[in-house]
Order: sequence, then C-alpha cells, then structure tokens
Amino acid sequence: MSKPISIFDTTLRDGTQGEGISLSADDKLKIAKKLDYLGVHYIEGGIPGSNGKDIEFFKRVMELKLQAKITAFGSTRRKDSLAEHDAGLNKMIEAGVPAATLVGKSWDFHVHTALQTTLEENLAMISDSIAYLKRQGLEVIFDAEHFFDGYKNNPEYALSVLRKAEEAGADWLVMCDTNGGTMPHEVYDIVSALCEVIPGSKLGIHTHNDCELAVANSLSAVRAGVTQIQGTMNGYGERCGNANLCSIIPNLQLKLGYEVLEPDRLKQLTNTARYISEIANVHMPVNQPYVGNAAFAHKGGIHVSAILRDSRTYEHIAPELVGNRQRVLVSELAGQSNILSKAQEMGIEFNPENENTKQVIAKIKELEHQGYQFEGADASLELLLRQANGDMKELFVFESFKMLVEKTADRPVVSEAFVKLKIDGVSVYTAAEGNGPVNALDNALRKALITYYPGLKDMHLSDYKVRVLDDKDATASKVRVLIESQDYHNSWNTVGVSSNVIEASWEALVDSIRYALLGQTKREDYEEIPSAGWGLVNH
Repeated sequence: MSKPISIFDTTLRDGTQGEGISLSADDKLKIAKKLDYLGVHYIEGGIPGSNGKDIEFFKRVMELKLQAKITAFGSTRRKDSLAEHDAGLNKMIEAGVPAATLVGKSWDFHVHTALQTTLEENLAMISDSIAYLKRQGLEVIFDAEHFFDGYKNNPEYALSVLRKAEEAGADWLVMCDTNGGTMPHEVYDIVSALCEVIPGSKLGIHTHNDCELAVANSLSAVRAGVTQIQGTMNGYGERCGNANLCSIIPNLQLKLGYEVLEPDRLKQLTNTARYISEIANVHMPVNQPYVGNAAFAHKGGIHVSAILRDSRTYEHIAPELVGNRQRVLVSELAGQSNILSKAQEMGIEFNPENENTKQVIAKIKELEHQGYQFEGADASLELLLRQANGDMKELFVFESFKMLVEKTADRPVVSEAFVKLKIDGVSVYTAAEGNGPVNALDNALRKALITYYPGLKDMHLSDYKVRVLDDKDATASKVRVLIESQDYHNSWNTVGVSSNVIEASWEALVDSIRYALLGQTKREDYEEIPSAGWGLVNH
C-alpha cells in the first residue's frame, strides 16, 4: 500500500461560492457531521466573523467533538500593518479551532496588480501571519494562491513564497491552481521539481475545474509527491467548481492503491454525496462517476446480458465498494436480458421462453416511441410488468374527471378538480381544491380512495417535472410528466405522456397511487392492511 493521503474538504467554504449554493448554519453542521462520518481529515468551515452563518457555525461545531480537524479560513495580514492587529487573523484565533487555512499570493502579477505592494512586503505578510498563528498554537495550512500561474511566470518568486511560509512554521504548503487553467503534465512536472527541494509530506494541492481537469490535476500532483488533496463534495465551487472528492477519493484508493479512507467508510461515499446534494438543494448529475445514479446503470441488451454473467464485463469496480448499486435500465434499447433482470430485481417471475416476455418488450418500445421514459420511472415500469404477468388486481375504474380553474381581478387562481371513479362496483364522486390543477387532482383522487385504502395518508408527492418532447408544436407539443412520491419507507417515480399536461399528470398520479398501494401490501409492518382491503396482488 502506498503512503497515506490527507483529504481536506472545503465544501463548506469554497463549495458555497458556487452559483445557487447557500447553506444555513444548521445545514453546515449537518454536512460537517456527514463528512466526519465519511472519514475526511480536515473540514474547512468558512471565514470566522465574515457573516452570521459562519459565526454561528464556529460557535456550535466544536460541541460536536468531530474526529476531523475543523479549520478556519482567512488571508494574510494587510500590507504595511502588524499581524497582531489584523482583524481577520484574530477572528481565526477566536474561532477556537485547531487549524487555520491561510491564503497568500504567490504570483508576482497578483502581488503588483491585486495587492498593489512589493514582492518583499508580500513575503513579509505571509511570514508574519503564519508565525502569529503558530504562536497561538494553531496548525497552519498555507494556500499559495495562483501558484502554478505564478511558477510559470516567475518560478524563483513562487518558490520563495513556499520557502518563506515553511520558514515561518507552516505545517502544510498547498499549491493552488486558482484559475483552473493548468494541464496535468504541467502539474506533475512542477510538483516533481518542488519535491526535490521541499518534502512531499508537507505539500498539498488545490485545483479548480475550469478546464475539466481538476481531478486529473489532483491525481497528477499525488503521483508527483503531494500528500494532501483539497476539494469539495460533488465538485461544488466557484465558476466551474473545485476538484471533486467523490472522484478523487475512490480513484486514489481503488485505482492507485493509496491509503485514504477505511473501506467501511468508503462505502458511505455515495450516500454522503447524495445527502449533501439534498441539503444544498442542487441537482446531482445522474452520470457523475462513482456516486451518480447512472454510474453503474446498463441499458443496451448486449451489456445487460454480459453483466448478468459477470459484472466485470461492463463495470470497472464493484459499485458496492463506494456504496452505489448496479441498475438495469429498460428502454427502446432493451432486450430480453434487460426485462428479465429488471423483473428479477422486482421479484417478478418471468419465463424467458414465454411469448409474454416478447410482448412486454414490444409494448415498452412502443411506449418509449410515444415519449414514455421508464429509466427514471421504475414504479410505472413495475406496474406494467406486473400487469403483463397477471399479478395485478384492478383497484378502481376511472370514469371521468373535470377541472375548474378560475382567476379574478381581486383574488389568486383557484383550481378545483372533480373525479368520478368506480370502486368495488360503487361509483364514487369527489371534488377538491388545490394550489394548482395537479394538486387539486391529487387531492380529489385521494379523497375518493382514502376510505377504502387508508394507508394513502402516509404518502405525498415530493417532486414534479414536465418535459416538452417536441417543441415544434409550441404550446400544443406533447409533454412528459415525471412525478416522485414518497412515504415513510421509500420513494418512487412514475411517468405520464400526453399532448395535454393535465392528462399526462393524471397518468403519473394514478400510477403513483397504484404503486403506493402495491408497496403497502409488500410491507409487513402495516398490521391493519388485511382488514383495510389492501389486496392488490393475486398470490
């Protein structure tokens, strides 16, 4: 096993500079606990005193007694002043954390243009600030901002910045590719040269993703000798983001053999990434390597046929190593292998020699041709497979629905839905209002069914998406509606397609209700189910 690598997470500081990301103090504390459980070594919390959220975070975080070192971020002292009198440095000390990250200029162009001072004064600013923090007992991580640009422009000065920081007592010297424009071979060559004069055990790397190379540059730096990597979960950060730790950690550990996290902790990677995505309220790309929902998803029939024999045929690692799972998608590319695998996953018995299987494949392909998409709607797919297999019992018969949407000059829009169903041979007619036509339909449908199926009170719609399938018809275009629903136990997705958005929504809503009732029959913790008439599946 190669030397251990220290992981420095800056999601709570650099990550929050990404567009659309705003975390409350409570959010930051939740994420800090999750990162600590994952096993990262440093958690950068923010800039003490810069805003109310960070002030509250630093007041409360030390009470959590995390294993990771909490670090505060700040800049070197102002030019022509004393470190002892610098408000930012004193706020870092007052935060009560064991470590501080100090950023300083290492590009002569920035010293002259941004700081508007001399090269000698910049070196003094770095030395004085680090020495002051060290006298207060803090571990100091020095981030040499714009290091690679500075080195390429003036290598002697960039190196003198690291030397001065080292002499002042900095525990870590971190080279930053702040503009994200350096190539992997440049990073490797520059870091290799530095390791000849500065021990690699003191060097770190901090890269940005403006050229889609932050992960590659971080790995190049490790191969050249650095032992600390700074990055963010899911690659959050300013402009194009920071180095994505969700890719860096498994690449280091599973591909390059470095000691990073305990294997049991590595299995928390996917859960951690998705948890942070939810807290940050930022959509997580399905194709994100290692932790994305599609990272180990298979669609082509030839691929599926092969992975059913041995997953190594089309998977570079076992997804369980990072806490992810293999998924088989069903679509217009699906073959018999996809259907059989999906049915097996759902506990449905399908005979591969049965003509029914071929009919199901044909039906799925026809529906996808019409615009349905089952890759993101597993619940609708399961209902389709169970119905084709004769496992479904008809819960209710749809007869009609009507919508009333009224807007007047002096009041907001009011939506009312009228739904007529037949349940156990009895016609049921209900009406309900909602804050929009879809919500009104949902309320009316539940109102009609809840007497017969009381478990519906536990489920609710959690997400609703509309996609225009062909924009050439403008407002008359066909649309696809995807609905996510959830209860106390799980979540599921359903789909509906129509040239009328209300009809498409109705299809997805009905499937959501049907699946909720199907799921209830599968759960043994609902003791009232038999007497409540939940029987859905013919066993």
